[in-house]
Amino acid sequence: MLPATVLAFDIETVPDVDGARRLLDLEGLDDRAVGEILFTRRRQATGSDFLPHHLQRVVAIAAVLRHEGQVRVWALGGPEAGEAELIRRFFDGIERYAPVLVSWNGSGFDLPVLHYRALVHGVQAPRYWDTGEDDQSFRWNNYLSRYHQRHTDLMDVLGAYQARAGAPLDEVAVLLGLPGKMGMRGGDVWGAWLAGEIGAIRDYCETDALNTYLVYLRFELLRGRLDPAGYEAECERVARALAADGRPHLAAFLRRWRGGAG
Repeated sequence: MLPATVLAFDIETVPDVDGARRLLDLEGLDDRAVGEILFTRRRQATGSDFLPHHLQRVVAIAAVLRHEGQVRVWALGGPEAGEAELIRRFFDGIERYAPVLVSWNGSGFDLPVLHYRALVHGVQAPRYWDTGEDDQSFRWNNYLSRYHQRHTDLMDVLGAYQARAGAPLDEVAVLLGLPGKMGMRGGDVWGAWLAGEIGAIRDYCETDALNTYLVYLRFELLRGRLDPAGYEAECERVARALAADGRPHLAAFLRRWRGGAG
């Protein structure tokens, strides 16, 4: 049986150009130029242009929520929502539902980024940070401890907590017969952001959250919390939700996954 409430999530980020202007005295340069300076400095320092967590700005957070037998897929806030609002909505959802959080590499990327950005914006999240001081049950199962299950980082768990055993979500999803990446990849987000394509970024983020949730269902089958019939029922629940939603990117996800089953 699944937990009462499950929230699978994913974030998309771009360089924090405003922060970089303050840190590196880059006032007067446009966003594209500041971003290129950040990428260049990072490549020179590490050989990779993957920016450190505290210099990432959150531009989309997508969620798949299973609650009271219903499944919902959406990107938090509206396309015009600022970073602070997105992060506040994410942690408000935890405050309201106390869900089991599900991610792919959330411990390594998504949550540390959200920590830093919540700090920048002064976003409060008391339930998320509770380790038993307010709720004794959180002492033994909280969001912060690596080996607790209130946050299930699927990449970490399936890789037996070994960094060298980590795998890309896209590849694991495809191996399971899921759509994997659709529309873009993580490296495309900065260019899409500069082009004003926030809608495409949000759609992409939603499909990544969907892949994550469906891998989670297979994981729950793997460890026996779902039997085969229960697993199929949960997949059908997701398929019905996608069919009822009707948005083109979710309809495309459904077709690729289930051949249009609804």
